[in-house]
Amino acid sequence: MNVMSLCTVLLVDDYEPFRRVLHSMLEEIPGLEIVGHAADGLEAVQKAAELQPDLILLDIGLPKLNGIQAAGHILKSFPYSKVVFLTQETSPEVVEEAFRLGAFGYVAKVHAGTHLLKVVEAVRQGKELVSARRAVG
Repeated sequence: MNVMSLCTVLLVDDYEPFRRVLHSMLEEIPGLEIVGHAADGLEAVQKAAELQPDLILLDIGLPKLNGIQAAGHILKSFPYSKVVFLTQETSPEVVEEAFRLGAFGYVAKVHAGTHLLKVVEAVRQGKELVSARRAVG
């Protein structure tokens, strides 16, 4: 049996009730450990430096630094952290920019219930996955 190693996760969203729902959803997955939460882009950069998580679930519409800016800072300093955007933003330009920065996944919040767990598992296996397909093409 192939057992995946522990995957540490940082949740970044400015809406605290959504972070709680995400936390509840993800804590049920064996091998995932939620190590922190952040409410804005600047805090995301700071927590990423402090916690050095394997996976960062990152919203784009954040105060202080938006998610794209925060991901740029994080991936420059910690290129081994895998960023998955979880956002309401589905424009093709933003999705393209996210992957150009080095994102491993992109999930529209409207599809989080059905796609997020699949995307997280794919990213843990080193695959890129986009659930905002309509926005992309």
